[in-house]
Amino acid sequence: MKKRPESLARVNKALKRSPIVMLVGPRQCGKTTLARQLVGNRIANYFDLEQHAVAKVMSEPSLILDSLTGLVVLDEAQRIPDLFPHLRVLADRPRKPARFLVLGSASPELSRQAAESLAGRVEIIEVRGFDLGEVKPTEMGNLWLRGGFPRSFLAKSAEESLIWRENFINTFLERDLGNLGFRVSPVAMRRFWTMLAHYHGQVWNAAQMSTSLGISASSARNYLDALEQTYMVRRLQPWFVNTGKRLVKSPKVYIRDTGVLHALEDIGSTKQLWTHPRMGASWEGFALEEVLGHFRPRQAWFYGTQAGAELDLFFLYKNKRIGVEFKRSATPTITRSMHIAMEDLKLDKLYFIYPGELHVKLAPKVEAVPLAKLRELVPVK
Repeated sequence: MKKRPESLARVNKALKRSPIVMLVGPRQCGKTTLARQLVGNRIANYFDLEQHAVAKVMSEPSLILDSLTGLVVLDEAQRIPDLFPHLRVLADRPRKPARFLVLGSASPELSRQAAESLAGRVEIIEVRGFDLGEVKPTEMGNLWLRGGFPRSFLAKSAEESLIWRENFINTFLERDLGNLGFRVSPVAMRRFWTMLAHYHGQVWNAAQMSTSLGISASSARNYLDALEQTYMVRRLQPWFVNTGKRLVKSPKVYIRDTGVLHALEDIGSTKQLWTHPRMGASWEGFALEEVLGHFRPRQAWFYGTQAGAELDLFFLYKNKRIGVEFKRSATPTITRSMHIAMEDLKLDKLYFIYPGELHVKLAPKVEAVPLAKLRELVPVK
């Protein structure tokens, strides 16, 4: 069992602040393992609501939860949405004898219940698979190839890792989507997801996707919504302000886990990855997730003009305007697009993230930073 000290510390801090902490993220990303590591030898009440007997008993939550003290863990909470109104009552007790750690995979019902029933009482933490802070520097290549899902990354071989990811995709399509409340055809969603992998890192075009697949534009948007809500896809919105320029107004789409991306693209080895035409886009998506996972901004955007100027990532961090450019290049250089973005966005700092080894200053406010040294930039919150 691989320890995740940074994630554990983050959850512990949240439990001290809030009566309810909710861990959300994709299936198989390690939420349950993280919760069990958190509990350790402490006395805790752990309820796995995926077990039919436990779910049946919890159909009347007041009989079970009202008398409990200390840490209470509710795993797969989306299966019993009626829990949330009762958790609100327990969270409002004056002495707060219990703290609740709620684990859930994404579903429309879970999101709605959390927003409506637990507003102001819950701290939501997104959990994903392993990141660069949780693996050895020498394992970065494997993390990129296999992705961060624990069973994929920790597999004994690249072949076993790919088999696990292929099975994960099948199970996700045939069972998980339906269980989470998304009524879509597994066959149609597979075709859409595979096509989306070909557009990884590009601007979303619903009309183009729907024409290619022979479906309506609204169906394409619904499929994208389902993959986004289940943490399979990131939809990065464009930054839009009145700059006097014609700006790109459609979002970019990324397959969030590069291991899943590579399985969809039938890439099973490092050799195949290095010779694949989408290698650069894959690496940029990998680096994007690492940067967002490290800084954890509330919102993030990309910037693009119809004239072709573009910046891969823009966000606010501690009242500073941060821009990021990703490039799989051995020689970091400042481009014309970066100069335009610096001026248009009034950036306080621009990071050029690349796969090299030297952390160097390219210009005032501009630094070239190796992806492997990303975590040296700022302390994690």
